[in-house]
Amino acid sequence: FRDRIYSNGTDIDAGFASTRRRQCPQEDQNGNLAPLDLVTPNQLDNNYFKNLRQRKGLLQSDQVLLSGGSTDDIVLEYSNSPRAFASDFAAAMIKMGDISPLTGQNGIIRTVCGAIN
Repeated sequence: FRDRIYSNGTDIDAGFASTRRRQCPQEDQNGNLAPLDLVTPNQLDNNYFKNLRQRKGLLQSDQVLLSGGSTDDIVLEYSNSPRAFASDFAAAMIKMGDISPLTGQNGIIRTVCGAIN
């Protein structure tokens, strides 16, 4: 996210970028960690979506969710409705829990994620 906070782009809040620069120097110190959400970093809530509305998405891939495309309505709904976000998140987690991973002879554990062993 370093490129994003130093880009001075129009899709990032200048104050947010400045705050993030204090913990992420332009060079070196690549091990610094940063929460995606500065307001409620230890809670699973809809503040992430509120941040996108304020151009405070830390990752470019997150901020693009609110950029005039097909996902704008979802961001707006979740930012306005913590209940809708919580309900949809719970449903998605249940669906993910129903995914059956391949095991035994049917699957492999990759030693390199992007390549088959």
